[in-house]
Amino acid sequence: MATYISMLRGINVSGQKPMKMDALKALYETLGLQQVQTWIQSGNVVFRSDREPGPLAADIAAAIEQKFGFSVPVFVLAMPQLQRIVAHNPFADDSTKDENFLHITFLAAPPAHIDEIAIEAKLSPGEAIACTPEAVYLYCPNGYGRTKLTNTFIESRLQVAATTRNWKTVNTLLRMAEEVTATDKDK
Repeated sequence: MATYISMLRGINVSGQKPMKMDALKALYETLGLQQVQTWIQSGNVVFRSDREPGPLAADIAAAIEQKFGFSVPVFVLAMPQLQRIVAHNPFADDSTKDENFLHITFLAAPPAHIDEIAIEAKLSPGEAIACTPEAVYLYCPNGYGRTKLTNTFIESRLQVAATTRNWKTVNTLLRMAEEVTATDKDK
């Protein structure tokens, strides 16, 4: 059985698409997912399953639409994928960058083309960006709320669905996934 991390895009943002995490947890459990844990009010869920990420994401999205009445992009990553994305953050070990301003934009699929020149043209002073087929790493020292490198901008430039999380949340989700995996091995 594998450990997965799912991230729902646009949940509980500005009062749009409200969803209680206890209701979301219960929904995941009705889908047969195990050891379900949620993190903060933004649709972050860690769970175990023997199914593949693609079908899981589709089933979760369909169940959410049926139960809550709205469509939500669902991103499902296996724990090794999240570990790899975290390990490859080019800004994480840079002592000149404050980790409070690090973000990762997770991509639903590898983009067909990355127009780095057009993307870098949107950088504000002090900002940095690095694109990979799985994720976009952002450093936004003026705050994510002020950057032009928004999730919507990245989606439009890369032509793939995406969702962004701050570095602290990403590391918390990874730690939760590792703990769930360790707990399951102890049984």
